[in-house]
Amino acid sequence: MATRKLLLWFEKRRRSKTLNLAQQQITLSLSTVGELDAAIKAFSDGRRVEMDVAIKRLFEQEEEIDRLRRTVLEELTKGELPIAYREDLKQLVSHLDEFADQVKDSARSLMVVGEPSSPREIIDQYLKISENLVDGVRVLYDCIETLGISPAEVEEKAEQVDLYEGRIDDEYLKTKSLFIKYGRELEPTTLMALRDLLDFMERASDTCARTADYLRVLAASEIP
Repeated sequence: MATRKLLLWFEKRRRSKTLNLAQQQITLSLSTVGELDAAIKAFSDGRRVEMDVAIKRLFEQEEEIDRLRRTVLEELTKGELPIAYREDLKQLVSHLDEFADQVKDSARSLMVVGEPSSPREIIDQYLKISENLVDGVRVLYDCIETLGISPAEVEEKAEQVDLYEGRIDDEYLKTKSLFIKYGRELEPTTLMALRDLLDFMERASDTCARTADYLRVLAASEIP
């Protein structure tokens, strides 16, 4: 279970190399969704060059995230932090590393789709899902920032993350139904890539919600 040190993360991070690295990794992991959103918006408008540039930035970020994750795990083995703290931090870092991987997989699927030749109704669905994912991640970051300050605020923000995850689930089902509606118009390979993009974005949303649940546990452990 979490210790007070974990919940006072942002007050102590400057005095800890491990915490500073972990903060960088978490912040960068969450920022990948902004590049995915930029890529999807460029894709929807037929701006292929801008889409490719955004995806390239995302891939570069993901490489740095992997490097930071490895470094954090190495630092955690050195015993700078209490054992319980190390495990809590490892879990949080792992959740967000998984999130970044799913965002990267989403971008890969978008590259396979290539050109916005799909029906506009389907493309608009991806814009809606991306917007909700960006908003959910923004609230998740605020939720992390609230750790050690107010368990009630952590709970409130975690509930907001759940709301965004629920919206994405609704749009996910709508998009699946559109695949059937436009099945005869879509090339099989395009349909497969669109389905993969949808699935990876939905998984990223689920991971975001699971991370918020984990933050609930950390915050609840500090309630007297």
